[in-house]
Amino acid sequence: MNFNLKLKKIRTFRKMTQKELSEKIGLTDQHRIVQYEKGVRVPKKDLVDKMAQALDVNPYTLYDTAGRDASEMMELLFWLDEFNPSALHLFLPRKFPGEKCNEVADTSVYYHDNDSWPAHAPVCMWFDYGVLNDFLKEWVVRMDELKSGEIARDEYFEWKINWPQTCDGCGKYEPKKQWRSVCIFRKNCTSVPEERSAIPLQTEQSSAG
Repeated sequence: MNFNLKLKKIRTFRKMTQKELSEKIGLTDQHRIVQYEKGVRVPKKDLVDKMAQALDVNPYTLYDTAGRDASEMMELLFWLDEFNPSALHLFLPRKFPGEKCNEVADTSVYYHDNDSWPAHAPVCMWFDYGVLNDFLKEWVVRMDELKSGEIARDEYFEWKINWPQTCDGCGKYEPKKQWRSVCIFRKNCTSVPEERSAIPLQTEQSSAG
């Protein structure tokens, strides 16, 4: 997801004007923010970090990512979900009881049709990536909470833009950063987020901010 779209989305979510953001990060010309949001210019990493601090978000949510590790893959999926809110759905399947079956003819995946499923048969995808799987398990909980009305869409977005500091292991521990209006602890998964390593940010060359 392009930096300019993410910046504008978060700034408007924080109800902050371009002028206010410019002042908070020490820019004298608010038109620089206009250029960043139009994609004309790309700020350097240190300026992106200042923006993240001013907007009260994890800087990684603003960085350009390429899906090179579990954290970057989550950021890509978060923004895909944000700009296409009805396109991405997660669920936890149940393992069929009994012995393993490696016969190709017997490995079909079945689902109970209902109004939540699309008219056409969905295509399923899974990741053989333990850490990413743990991250996704907690995201399933957040999606279920949003669908049931347990959390508001603003809380859901807050959880994503400050992830993984907002992770609570689905109720196993307190998040490093609170995001709920009312803290609710749940017990239905055991994911524990890993600390992120530094991810380089691709910056502009001649037109760097």
